[in-house]
Amino acid sequence: MGVLKGVILRINPDVQIVDITHGVTPFDLLDGATAIANAYFLLSPRTIHVVVVDPGVGTERRPLLVSGQNQYFIAPDNGVLSGVFEKERLSWCGT
Repeated sequence: MGVLKGVILRINPDVQIVDITHGVTPFDLLDGATAIANAYFLLSPRTIHVVVVDPGVGTERRPLLVSGQNQYFIAPDNGVLSGVFEKERLSWCGT
């Protein structure tokens, strides 16, 4: 997590980084999906959410970049965004 934050801050030192949680049970997609689905809409519009919960670390996973009504999500294609998909209609931005 520290490396990811360091890279983000190197690109844009003025960005605000907010950790929603580090309490997701390791590798638990349902726990991660529930955490992001219950929190994303509370943050400012145009927030970019980086969701990293992946029980298949080291395996081939397609990355996702999707947009909701006014939020963006980057996550592995493993179902961790399923709760967000249920709450609002997401559209593909690219991969």
